[in-house]
Amino acid sequence: MKTEKYNVTGMTCAACQANVTRCVQKLEGVEDVNVSLLANQMTVSYDEAQVHPEEIIAAVQKIGYGAALPQQTEAKESGFRSEWQARKDRAEESRKSMKHRLVTSVVLLIPLMYVAMGPMMGLPAPSFLVGTENALISALTQLLITIPILFINRHFFQNGFKSLFHRAPNMDSLVAIGSGASLVYGIFAMFRMAYGFGHGDMALVHEYAHALYFESAAMILTLVTVGKYLEAKSKSKTSDALGKLVDLAPKNAVVIRGGVEQTIPAEQVIAGDIVVIRPGEGIPVDGVVIEGHGYVDQAAITGESIPVEKNPGDPVISATINKNGTFRFQASKVGEDTTLSQIIRLVDEAGNSKAPIARLADKVSGVFVPTVIGIAIVTAIVWLLVGQSFEFALSNAISVLVISCPCALGLATPVAIMVGTGKAAEMGILIKSAESLENLHAVDTIVLDKTGTITSGHPSVTDIVVLDAAMTEQTFLEEAAAVETGSEHPLAQAVVERAQQSGISIPKAEAFEAQAGRGVRATVRGHAYLAGNVAFMEENNLLVKDAAAQKARDAVTKLAEEGKTPLLFARDGKIVGMIAVADTVRASSRAAIQQFSKMGLHVVMLTGDNRVTAEAIRKELGIEKAISDVLPTEKEANIRALQEQGHKVAMVGDGINDAPALTRADIGIAIGAGTDIAIESADVVLMKDSLEDVATAIDLSRAVVRNIHMNLFWAFFYNILGIPVAAGVLFPAFGLRLSPMIGSAAMSLSSVCVVTNALRLRFFKRKGMEPQVAEPPAASLPEINHPSVPGVQELNQQKGTIEMKKVLVVEGMMCAHCQMHVQKALEGVDGVQEAVVDLEKKTATVSLAKEVSDQVLMDAVKDAGYTPVSCTEE
Repeated sequence: MKTEKYNVTGMTCAACQANVTRCVQKLEGVEDVNVSLLANQMTVSYDEAQVHPEEIIAAVQKIGYGAALPQQTEAKESGFRSEWQARKDRAEESRKSMKHRLVTSVVLLIPLMYVAMGPMMGLPAPSFLVGTENALISALTQLLITIPILFINRHFFQNGFKSLFHRAPNMDSLVAIGSGASLVYGIFAMFRMAYGFGHGDMALVHEYAHALYFESAAMILTLVTVGKYLEAKSKSKTSDALGKLVDLAPKNAVVIRGGVEQTIPAEQVIAGDIVVIRPGEGIPVDGVVIEGHGYVDQAAITGESIPVEKNPGDPVISATINKNGTFRFQASKVGEDTTLSQIIRLVDEAGNSKAPIARLADKVSGVFVPTVIGIAIVTAIVWLLVGQSFEFALSNAISVLVISCPCALGLATPVAIMVGTGKAAEMGILIKSAESLENLHAVDTIVLDKTGTITSGHPSVTDIVVLDAAMTEQTFLEEAAAVETGSEHPLAQAVVERAQQSGISIPKAEAFEAQAGRGVRATVRGHAYLAGNVAFMEENNLLVKDAAAQKARDAVTKLAEEGKTPLLFARDGKIVGMIAVADTVRASSRAAIQQFSKMGLHVVMLTGDNRVTAEAIRKELGIEKAISDVLPTEKEANIRALQEQGHKVAMVGDGINDAPALTRADIGIAIGAGTDIAIESADVVLMKDSLEDVATAIDLSRAVVRNIHMNLFWAFFYNILGIPVAAGVLFPAFGLRLSPMIGSAAMSLSSVCVVTNALRLRFFKRKGMEPQVAEPPAASLPEINHPSVPGVQELNQQKGTIEMKKVLVVEGMMCAHCQMHVQKALEGVDGVQEAVVDLEKKTATVSLAKEVSDQVLMDAVKDAGYTPVSCTEE
């Protein structure tokens, strides 16, 4: 099965879209057809053995439209940019042409209306145009002015009658028939007037002098053109987000080739090139930093408002902007493989895809125009049968034709979908299809993977417990980190990272020895250390049955119940402390889960972790249900079980083991930093690692679906109400009629209203999440000494009474990024609760939870690359 995209020309309304879809679907071997009126494109999935592109193109041409495969050569070289530019150029050319037609039509319509209506309204007019004796001259003058208007807007007649003759009538057909009928009747009236003059029947001349429809023919065309022009301008705004994405990509890149810097077009960068990025420059392709550092603004891609620091080994994304610093990176993904190109492709495909809710409008549009033509014919016949004049019957029939608007029905869904997917992309949420965007609103159950989704996926220290009264916490952490430096185990690395973040100096360990699955041995500062789990300590007879050992066991048990992994440390044959390590909960997860509950969603956590860890996380975050110890295949089975209970399930995950569940769920949502296979299996991709974006995506889906329902209601209501009124149903009782001119104006207005209503989605904003609780649970605290350990409770009480602030004077800060860097460095110091940096005053005010020396604070600032001048107590 092959899928190809075709450019389609000549489509002007939803009926055209339905006609093209129907004719291609009839071809043998065609499996699926998706026609986009907004993009003037058609995507066809077909069996190459049964049908060829030439047959598809011929089928479209046979019913009066044009079709062609897009040029591939230039697009392959420069990704999406050339295709987007070509589409933009076509839209701009069409808009300019329409504006020219509109201006010329209005300029000619003004004198035409004056000649036709001026004398009847008592306005001054040349004598040769006034009076019954000059009626034929006035009629001829109106015809001569009308002809240029008809010629300028001839495409309505060309497209309309061509479609009608191919038995695929569209909106142009309605306009052409209505305007054409007015013109023909006006010419017929001129012949009758000429007959009256020739036979001396001035009553006949007077009768037909007021029955000329030249101004109606011209007005219908002009008003429809006004609507089309406004509609085109409005529709161009629906893809603003996509255009902004395309424009984000830098056109040039500075690369090093042969040891020399060269500036080349961005599309010529190849994988493996070394790219140089300086302050203020955009990043042209994806890659990995190999030298230097910088602060990169990723807001346009991920939605993050704060620039992200980039150091060697960190990834960089195309179309992001380096705000500060200079670095070099090695290109890894170029051309159509860059993150930006993939985002553009996904947003474009989603905007042009069909939502299930659009099928009703498509079915109606397919039969709408023939039905309207039939109603117009019946209207004329009925009024003639009840004794009304031919002029009366014709006027009502023309009103029916010109007030009917399949465009409003056809635009109701795709415009809202395109605006919605574009808005989502602006916020770092990629929705792969219109169906996914629509289905999101119906979700009632959120299933969350734990590791890498709720939690960071990276173990870190949560508790430090010192059992030896002769040791300070800093000394214990120094020596514990020294012991673990030689280990490659993730838990050991978490201890080392904590020591580095605290700014302490790690001493050298000797005689290091690791025992797999148990722990390590080492000598630090002349002391023999053992570090490992409870089993390792028991093997070495270090957890003997005494009061101190029992309290240590109790502490280990309590930490384990909280989902943490305790590492015990023994020095010279005595346990001196323990460090608990856990995969910590993301800062945004708590607020997101609270928001899910507010939205009326059931929340389930699905994890391969053990029951104790899963239950601890569940209680901490207030999750309704936790399912633990599940294999990847069992995750998929659990999703299926929820669906069988009648739930609409969204699954959020990030790993390969989540792929089957993501595919099974009604909506699969992949965290952007997850694996490629998880992203490929998902319907929605979050560029940030934040569950808050899941709530935003669901809110946006609900807003889009509400907008579509509103658009469809007004489109159906307008036609259901407008067509009978135009047919004259109110005339017998109230004497109310709808002139063709008013009908054509109303038709144009209906399309503009639908598009304008959809554009309101551009102002959609994220709903505010609940603020974090004042005292986060233990798993998220940087340091907690367990109260069950002797002396720890007293120590915590003492810490609670310390309220100390210190003020540092810092030189070298030049911008907000410097301010953020200093704040981050100080808050990384053990004992610092908060750091407030004032860029103007060049100061940093530090709130302390315990005693921290001036030198430690000043060293943290110095290590961050700035100059500490002084440090004083406030």
